[in-house]
Amino acid sequence: MQRDIDGGVLSPGEKLPPQRNLAFDIGVTIGTVGRAYALARERGLVSGEVGRGTYVRDASGALATSPLRQPLPGYAKTRREAEAETGALTDIAPDGSPLAPGKLRLDSTSAVEVGQAQLIARHVSGIMAAYPTRTTDYIRTLKPEWQQAGASWLATGGWAPENSGIVPTLGVHAGMMAVIGAITAPGDKIAFEGLTYASIARAVSLIGRRPVAVPMGDNGLDVDAFDHLCANQHPKALVVIPTIHNPTSAIMPASERERLAAVARKHNVRIIEDNIYGARLDGTPPPLASLAPEITFHLSGLSKAVAAGLRAGWVSCPPGFSGSVPVAHKMVTGGMPFLLAESAARMVLSGEADDVTRKVRAETATRLQTVRALLNGYNFASHDSCPFIWLKLPEPWLSSLFVSAARNAGILIDGDDEFRFTQAAPSTHYVRIAFSILPDRASLEGAMTRLRQLLEAGPSGYDSYA
Repeated sequence: MQRDIDGGVLSPGEKLPPQRNLAFDIGVTIGTVGRAYALARERGLVSGEVGRGTYVRDASGALATSPLRQPLPGYAKTRREAEAETGALTDIAPDGSPLAPGKLRLDSTSAVEVGQAQLIARHVSGIMAAYPTRTTDYIRTLKPEWQQAGASWLATGGWAPENSGIVPTLGVHAGMMAVIGAITAPGDKIAFEGLTYASIARAVSLIGRRPVAVPMGDNGLDVDAFDHLCANQHPKALVVIPTIHNPTSAIMPASERERLAAVARKHNVRIIEDNIYGARLDGTPPPLASLAPEITFHLSGLSKAVAAGLRAGWVSCPPGFSGSVPVAHKMVTGGMPFLLAESAARMVLSGEADDVTRKVRAETATRLQTVRALLNGYNFASHDSCPFIWLKLPEPWLSSLFVSAARNAGILIDGDDEFRFTQAAPSTHYVRIAFSILPDRASLEGAMTRLRQLLEAGPSGYDSYA
């Protein structure tokens, strides 16, 4: 590439071929081509922009073609164009250059794109017109509509919270951190399932709390083990995912939820119930918030069902905490932006959030059928509304080795280490494979075919020294 640019074979402003096409033409992997393109960018030979491709720069290193100077179209269109160009979801660095060229991301569970970006754009435009000054200032009071939207979105399993106890948050993660900050003090122990969304467990360590692991059974948290842990270690709170557990996709039965609520009440342990994957899901058991309302904080949001970029979540607080949790949330996050809170509320109250959720879940179920067909014969847990599977690796694969082999094959997945927060927790030799942000079903089929080939080859098909 550098020789052809120096010799005039490639002219300033000329567009380079898509990475996948070039890889096929010259007989190398797309990862090799991606690294070459990245190196060319580092040397100032080319400039890549999502949705428009990679172009040759002029001798001064300036952009040499007018298309790169034109305003980009809407985000959703740009994303699809980028995916068509590279065959993979492209992350963008602060300087605008793509990251991990050629990698297919099967390590994210944000809502699949079904056209929601256009709805969000319309709401944002309407909000800017209706509240030109509110969007430029801090939030000082909660709008009743935000609480109404939260109460509507959180309702599940025959239970509906009171509007007065609803606190809008910057997503479920921020909401849980706000709750933990409001109800615990540095040094307090917080119990988590042994496998969990470990970012929260690691985050509580950063603010001086001590995470402790509760063993798990087939249906989620082991209630007897939790009872024993409470009697011996006295945690102040429990963070639990009873509906579509991350990463196992388990759903805790109603009888176990009743036992868990009773144990938490007996030991005066407050419950932080994460329902991010179970939001608006029909036929689920009653939430813990309905069984122990005086000690349970129930949270959910839009990231898995509507749009992760809205950073929209809500907490339903027990009586007496709807004042302290918003204060803690502001201290932890800096405050809730008016634009995001209003956009999320309008999406929910208009019914559009439910419409998007139905489309997201229909696409998720369709993609899961593809996964099940291409990984037929292997042992994995799944749920029709869940954008990932929890795959048991066959002998003698280890989780970390398989993650490395998959990355080498151009696929990013999560090993069980991503869901453990202590060395004491045993390795399960599972991996989580997500499929919601792939650009299309063809990409999914290609990724699953590659993963199956890896599984069938065994560790002899991968050498980290190559």
